[in-house]
Amino acid sequence: MEKFIDNLPAMDLMRSEKMTFVQLIIPVESAHRAISYLGELGLLQFRDLNADKSPFQRTFVNQVKRCAEMSRKLRFFRDQISKAGLLSSVHPVLQPDIELEELEIQLAEHEHELIEMNSNSDRLQHSYNELLEFKMVLQKASGFLVSSNSHAVPEERELDENVYSNDDYSDSVSLLEQDIRPGPSDQSGLSFVEKTVFVVFFSGLQAKTKILKICEAFGANCYPVPEDITKQRQITREVSSRLAELEETLDAGIRHRNKALTSVGFHLAKWMNMVRREKAVYDTLNMLNFDVTKKCLVGEGWCPIFAKTKIQEALQRATFDSNSQVGIIFHVTDAIESPPTFFRTNRFTSAFQEIVDAYGVARYQEANPAVYTCITFPFLFAVMFGDWGHGICLLLGALILIARESKLSAQKLGSFMEMLFGGRYVLLLMSLFSIYCGLIYNEFFSVPFHIFGGSAYKCRDTACSEAYTIGLIKYRDPYPFGVDPSWRGSRSELPFLNSLKMKMSILLGVAQMNLGILLSYFNARFFSSSIDIRYQFVPQIIFLNSLFGYLSLLIVIKWCTGSQADLYHVMIYMFLSPTDDLGENELFWGQRPLQIILLLLALIAVPWMLFPKPFILKKLHTERFQGRAYGMLGTSEMDLDVEPDSARQHHEEFNFSEVFVHQMIHSIEFVLGAVSNTASYLRLWALSLAHSELSTVFYEKVLLLAWGYDNFVIRLIGLAVFAFATAFILLMMETLSAFLHALRLHWVEYQNKFYYGDGYKFKPFSFASITEDED
Repeated sequence: MEKFIDNLPAMDLMRSEKMTFVQLIIPVESAHRAISYLGELGLLQFRDLNADKSPFQRTFVNQVKRCAEMSRKLRFFRDQISKAGLLSSVHPVLQPDIELEELEIQLAEHEHELIEMNSNSDRLQHSYNELLEFKMVLQKASGFLVSSNSHAVPEERELDENVYSNDDYSDSVSLLEQDIRPGPSDQSGLSFVEKTVFVVFFSGLQAKTKILKICEAFGANCYPVPEDITKQRQITREVSSRLAELEETLDAGIRHRNKALTSVGFHLAKWMNMVRREKAVYDTLNMLNFDVTKKCLVGEGWCPIFAKTKIQEALQRATFDSNSQVGIIFHVTDAIESPPTFFRTNRFTSAFQEIVDAYGVARYQEANPAVYTCITFPFLFAVMFGDWGHGICLLLGALILIARESKLSAQKLGSFMEMLFGGRYVLLLMSLFSIYCGLIYNEFFSVPFHIFGGSAYKCRDTACSEAYTIGLIKYRDPYPFGVDPSWRGSRSELPFLNSLKMKMSILLGVAQMNLGILLSYFNARFFSSSIDIRYQFVPQIIFLNSLFGYLSLLIVIKWCTGSQADLYHVMIYMFLSPTDDLGENELFWGQRPLQIILLLLALIAVPWMLFPKPFILKKLHTERFQGRAYGMLGTSEMDLDVEPDSARQHHEEFNFSEVFVHQMIHSIEFVLGAVSNTASYLRLWALSLAHSELSTVFYEKVLLLAWGYDNFVIRLIGLAVFAFATAFILLMMETLSAFLHALRLHWVEYQNKFYYGDGYKFKPFSFASITEDED
């Protein structure tokens, strides 16, 4: 058996990629090009060797600042293009590559030119607004003055008159005001400001001085308006002429500004990408250790073993392209910490891997649950959601997302749509399994169909009038696939489906938990831990199957034999009185002695799980370090940090009480979890029943009820309510509910049997992973 397992081919996704810790010694003249080539390759994760330094103490801090300043200018250009209503080119025009210094000069020139154009445009707009305001004041004031001279105010231009008096002055001040709409635009030119034109009549220089101060305090502009009508018209013509000139100047300025922004927009995407890459390169260079004496940079990091050749080729190309006389040294070394976890996924498996990683990233080289989650997750979802009508609706949505995959992947989607698009293949399998389970349940929007032949039951009488009360009679072979449609509406429908789905949930749960324990065996075998196999895997598999594996066996035997035995009674009295006669609850010969043996095995498995492992670990630790009580004294020449890894890894102290408590917690958790986790799988039955009953209610109480009226409007309303309830409640809320429950069954009931999930992701330096948010 062991030879057979050893000869099995390795799964790509079952274990994470083998990693190696490497060290790079890079000459200064080829450092930038080497890091750029590694960023394009995206297979090396650098370790920060300057973690104790602040960002301002690092070697390339000035280059990072320059890149940040260029990013700020590019964001300024992007905002200006957006405000002007122009579109930046998504596909940049072909342009010869330019150096960072040349780009920096170009960006500074463009920014200076744009700021100057904006300033000139603001000044012209301000002048234009003042002249426009002066023109409106002249128009309104002429009406005031004409009315004042004729001592008559037209009704269509009725003005409010207020007299303000002050004890210090004997003169009275009269204020005439009138609203103007719309007024001149503000300086941005994008909105209008409502203003009021008013005329103040006063006498005396002191009153004039005070009125001017009040106007200045409230931001009111004062304009000189002559009383002579001829002079007013002359000034109005002059103002109109200047306004026309300013309009032409403003239009020309806007055209020139848009032309400049358009020329920038052609290269904006390329420049932003270039600056992002340069900043990422210098940020990575700041993680390297700068050796001043040897004029080189020292870097350390992790890479997959399969990528060593590609990395070496990239470094050799960087040395050649930079005309360096000294090559880059690349060699493998040892590391203390555990390597990062890296799985090579594709478009199909990446979503399932993200579901597992959301719980916890796999420990290095431990069994990956995503291999089996690809099938078990959508299947358990479908057990709860089973309806082939609803499954077809989900399938159409998944196929639309997959058909538009290339188009949607290039767009920037919202958070919800991005999540839905990322899980398009999960949705595809969920819909296919929902159609399969819906055919087993024989439900199409809760309506059964005779798809696979005729029913095995018929009514007791010819009129079939009492089929709902008296029941049905079996007269032929069972329905070939799924639930017989005649169960629908019968008095036995709910008890039959409850029994079926509840027992099926237990079978699926026990099978998946056994799979989890089996994976713990493969983990222990992979890491050569015979202790975990003998004192963890074996008692766990015995305990679970002595109780719930036996229950699953009873369920299958009862289905096959058609027995009327009460399984609740069998399991309860298996503990309370195992020696009593089973009577009519006996399903097979030798059941009672088998139950006694299984009960004893379950009782033995608990101490087997708890006690041996801590004592064996203590004995192994004692034997390993026997005779090593004395060690070398530390001196100034020898520091612990430069010890070989083989010496450092044995300095861990063995705490027996901590190991024993941990094992006790693990054992208690497994024993209690075996009961609670099996009960937790009953959610498959509960949610499947809830989905079926809810679908039935909407069909019978909404659609059929509306169809009972001979009125087109009522039928249309009923159809609309049924469609709305199906789409938003059954296809959205119920989908989300079943998804979350399937997620919980995988994270808790399944993965806690073998999955540690305390690793960390492999995050290589890659230009492909740089996003716009990093600007």
